[in-house]
Amino acid sequence: MGKRAILIRLQDITFGYNSTQDVLRKLSLTFSQGDRVGLTGPNGSGKTTLFHIMLGLLKPREGDIEISGKRMHDEADYREARERIGLLFQDANDQLFCPTVAEDIAFGPLNLGKRHEEALKIVRETLEILGLVGFEDRVTYKLSGGEKKLVSLATVLAMKPDILLLDEPTSGLDEETTERIIQVLNRSSTSYMIISQDREVLTRTTRRIYRMANGKLETLLRS
Repeated sequence: MGKRAILIRLQDITFGYNSTQDVLRKLSLTFSQGDRVGLTGPNGSGKTTLFHIMLGLLKPREGDIEISGKRMHDEADYREARERIGLLFQDANDQLFCPTVAEDIAFGPLNLGKRHEEALKIVRETLEILGLVGFEDRVTYKLSGGEKKLVSLATVLAMKPDILLLDEPTSGLDEETTERIIQVLNRSSTSYMIISQDREVLTRTTRRIYRMANGKLETLLRS
């Protein structure tokens, strides 16, 4: 098997929301093509912060970040990288802002330059993957919590990213919806990282699990 391309490399990342306490301390991580990585740990340990640093939404005080072999220096670098990284927010309400499901899912592809017809085709394909055929004209804010989570995942998948960063994708969901998301991830060919407190979800969807503790990553499972 050939050497897999490194998609994200973090080296000695240090970050704190104030000058007296660091959330991340000299944290390093290499994430390669084909990886399926789980992140767990206590609330406030820095898991979501780590995702936001990868996307340039937060800037570390120290350390280097490389995305697909390119070192990140400024906002222009991150704008380019964000086209290849799909972030699922923990709260679906932070992800959905259009009046209807179809408009929300089409927003990303259209923003990437897809023609209207292409975007509608992507909407239909993505809804089929998630078992949401017929939801196109549903009013987004009237959806149930589980439906919102699935639609928010659809908005991310529709952009066909090289990397998925999924923040608590099954939190608060019923067993049926959780199982649907697990099956979607297991069938996916996209490299991804998942933040979750649910060890069963991580065990079934990832090949390596890290625990965030004391600002660094401890390996819990490697297969």
